[in-house]
Amino acid sequence: MKRNRIRGPWDFEHELTGGRQKLILGLDGGTTDTVCICMPITPFTPNHNPLEAPPVYARAVAGCSNHNSVGETAARETLEQVMAEALLKSGSTRSSVRAVCLAVSGVNHPTDQQRILDWLRDIFPSDVEFFVENDAVAALASGTMGKLHGCVLIAGTGTIAYGYTEDGREARASGAGPILGDWGSGYGIAAKALTAVIRAYDGRGPQTLLTCSMLHELQLSSPDELIGWTYADPSWARIATLVPVVVSCAEAGDEVANDILLHAVQELASSVKAVVHRLGLCGKDGKDTFPLVMVGGILEANRRWDIGKEVISCIANDFPGTHPIRPKVEPAVGAALLAWNYLIEQAQLDQSDGDYD
Repeated sequence: MKRNRIRGPWDFEHELTGGRQKLILGLDGGTTDTVCICMPITPFTPNHNPLEAPPVYARAVAGCSNHNSVGETAARETLEQVMAEALLKSGSTRSSVRAVCLAVSGVNHPTDQQRILDWLRDIFPSDVEFFVENDAVAALASGTMGKLHGCVLIAGTGTIAYGYTEDGREARASGAGPILGDWGSGYGIAAKALTAVIRAYDGRGPQTLLTCSMLHELQLSSPDELIGWTYADPSWARIATLVPVVVSCAEAGDEVANDILLHAVQELASSVKAVVHRLGLCGKDGKDTFPLVMVGGILEANRRWDIGKEVISCIANDFPGTHPIRPKVEPAVGAALLAWNYLIEQAQLDQSDGDYD
């Protein structure tokens, strides 16, 4: 009896010849999920419009790829799986790839970048260009269409503020994970709400609408059952799903929930302000215009208690030149645009060098 061979993520390539169209892979890897898009490299022209992105040929989604959350082996398996799936959907193979831009949460140090670069070089042909960044870089590029200038605020399960200047300086604030205090994040908001329920239950805190709302949402009968629910799976993303309950209670007039959201606004705004100050994005008089890209479910403007709007208002009080941007493309496309713009610059340099030959 034959044993079934374990199929690898790239086995599909044996049945494909690859395409003539050269491609870019853009990856956005967060704590909740990882997205890879496959974008064609369109011909470079002198009148190239940086505000127009090439079409997306294929899109694939997988789980968490933050090595701090799931470990390095699982993170790499997820990244390889999602890249292979995107290429399969586009009917292409690795031989068609010209560049890969991988932007992943948890890439916080040059050693993180180097490990991933070494791993990518083992997977792809030698002529492929690689770019490895924190996921905040792709989020910024999604709002500026691949141009690295300005500040981005990400607030989803986690949070980070990241800034970049035209002369290449960069800075970040927050993004150190829940243990080290990402208090404006989805996890931070929900964790404070769960804590408020326990404090109200044992008499250390004020009574709050959060108690009955959380119990109803989680189908529990008593606040002391929250302890078992929480520690059965204390994953960041699972806790963060409770943010809509907190917002609903705040909209209903609950002071405890309202204070939690106000604290989140202050934390998110302070992260942006720290980055803007360090990089001087606001100019010497504090009034220069700079783009502020807003990314993440916590900042979406779909409720009466609009966290994103409150954050912008708080930042604009100090920096009136703040220009908020809600990206029209997702961060994975932003990652691909980073690589695409680099290839355009290289092509233009090569053309300039040729003119002098």
